[in-house]
Amino acid sequence: MESNFVDYVKICCRSGKGGRGSMHLRHVKYNPNGGPDGGDGGDGGSVFLRGNHNYWTLLHLKYQRHIFAQHGGNGGKDKCHGTKGKDEYIDVPCGTVVYNAETGKYICDISYDGQVVCLLKGGRGGLGNYQFRSATNQAPRYAQPGEPMMEMTVILELKLLADVGLVGFPNAGKSTLLSSLSSARPKIANYPFTTLEPSLGIVGYHDKQSFVMADIPGIIEGASEGKGLGLRFLRHIERNSLLLFMVPGDTDDIRHEYEVLLHELENFNPEMLDKHRVLAVTKCDLLDDELMEMLRETLPTDVETVFISAVTGFGLEELKNVLWRELNSESNKLQTITAEDTLVHRDKDLSKFLLEMSAEGEDDEIVFVEEDDIEDLEDFEYDEP
Repeated sequence: MESNFVDYVKICCRSGKGGRGSMHLRHVKYNPNGGPDGGDGGDGGSVFLRGNHNYWTLLHLKYQRHIFAQHGGNGGKDKCHGTKGKDEYIDVPCGTVVYNAETGKYICDISYDGQVVCLLKGGRGGLGNYQFRSATNQAPRYAQPGEPMMEMTVILELKLLADVGLVGFPNAGKSTLLSSLSSARPKIANYPFTTLEPSLGIVGYHDKQSFVMADIPGIIEGASEGKGLGLRFLRHIERNSLLLFMVPGDTDDIRHEYEVLLHELENFNPEMLDKHRVLAVTKCDLLDDELMEMLRETLPTDVETVFISAVTGFGLEELKNVLWRELNSESNKLQTITAEDTLVHRDKDLSKFLLEMSAEGEDDEIVFVEEDDIEDLEDFEYDEP
């Protein structure tokens, strides 16, 4: 069964070309020297990206491979202005990053609801011959053609925006914890890679306060090199303010598993190590108090540790208190998302990421729609009247 969670699409976008200006001379019996009255062409439509909090995946764009804005109308006689081409708005969920598919260059980032970014600007309409009239040229017999359209193939990549990201190996209890703390109902089963797509849940806190928690598929050693589910979902925790590492209490070496997870995140994006971290030792319903005290001595000292059991509810209240305190600490303010700190490493890894998408059959070749050839405008200068 096909998943409804789509976090990667590639589409061809094209703005509208400007309408042609009219070259017309007025001929009426009551005005034999009517002169020029050709109207201007209309501007072509532009293509915009717009953040929309009602979407949380890119599923609505998965099969919409071409998005074309409308061309501008041609000018007419009697100084009639051509119609403006209709703009096209592409609604995307907050957290969508846009790249040029041909160069891999970062274009923009849609990070909040209502944000509008012009992706491709429509061509300007050409001026009619009425605009070129003068005392020395009272009957100009030329008009401007419209500016050509712009075309670009773009990659839309979604990165979930959440406060807390769950990091752990398969079967570490991440989905169970999310279902215990929130109303989210991710799939839970006793086998690896039960979670095949990210899940979001709103965790309630005291005084009607809350924070958002994100669960991603389990990470295995070598995930940053493409093993397991590979790079596909690691990017969804890049923007989390806080990382909650989860290691089962029945693990042979908790410190080693924690360090392996850290190593994979560092290989994927070294900046992720700068985020605040909390370690949760899960499945503590299998441990007694004496064993938990023995384990505490072997745990890493550079991260706060909480023993929990999502099944019995043991330690969950303490965990929420720790997470809330870390989220609101002065040193954990949300970083401003910019082009520089968002995807410095993604430009480097984009080729590997595209190969991974191609192997999964989601990076199909874009087929461009043929249109009538546009007249050669290389030697034409767009001078203002």
